[in-house]
Amino acid sequence: MSRFIFKRLIQMLFTLLVVITATFFLMHAIPGGPFTREKPLPPEIIQALNAKYHLNEPLFMQYIDYLKGVLTFNFGPSFQKVGVQVTELIKLGFPASASIGGLAILSVLIIGIPLGMLGALKQGKWQDYIVSIISTLGVTIPSFVIATFIIFLFSAKFKILPAFGLNDWKGYIGPTISLSAFALAFVAKLMRSSMLEVLHQDYIRTARAKGLSEFVVIFKHALKNSLIPVITYMGPMVAAILTGSFVTEKIFAIAGMGQYFVQSVTNRDYTVILGITIMFAGFYILMVFLVDIVYILIDPRIQLHD
Repeated sequence: MSRFIFKRLIQMLFTLLVVITATFFLMHAIPGGPFTREKPLPPEIIQALNAKYHLNEPLFMQYIDYLKGVLTFNFGPSFQKVGVQVTELIKLGFPASASIGGLAILSVLIIGIPLGMLGALKQGKWQDYIVSIISTLGVTIPSFVIATFIIFLFSAKFKILPAFGLNDWKGYIGPTISLSAFALAFVAKLMRSSMLEVLHQDYIRTARAKGLSEFVVIFKHALKNSLIPVITYMGPMVAAILTGSFVTEKIFAIAGMGQYFVQSVTNRDYTVILGITIMFAGFYILMVFLVDIVYILIDPRIQLHD
């Protein structure tokens, strides 16, 4: 087990290095720069700014200096927000993204998994049709359409929910629904198909033949194995939701990670782009690693190979 964890940590660090390297050089390959404006700045000012942020040095030297900073969790200053460090922006944006992301994840777990189970247990009945309709709508309708519909109906027309911000508990409802809709629907469909497959296995028929109650058959024998595909999807999903949704945060005017990332791309703010990308990649890699560990807790028959 310890050898497996060590090898995975090395692989995680290597993957993160590849992400940093690819993002760094691709970002600098895009025409323009962080000080490009519609109304061009005087050449002297651009030269002074490049010298201040060491952008006049060879690209490889900038890359090495940036890696040194990453090792100490120093992502450098923002090129657009004077005097503000990238780590400060992350500290400002992450709580908002994490709060609506955490609620969205809870919604997926509390609603999506039971919906999938209901569809599988009531296959061919009206409950199954309702679950299929909900799942299909959630998967096919884009999040920005759901967000726009919520604002139009519940904010503009009925004035029940605020149209922007997270000023009170009502402000979390719209972003949470639009952020969780796709994942919830996908988990419901995945859980339904996975449980249907498990329910037709020989050991389930054997358990029923032994006279075990349906509750024990479903929740003790079928549920664990049915959750394995769902857990596989939940790993990267958690990383994506917790680090923010660009579209949802933009529509609801939430000052989270997604909004900062969109602004940094628009303004070519290199350090902010890199900092948020590294954070997202780190979360993603960590979640994939935790999924492998959770497999063992759910099904001890699965072995981790060194």
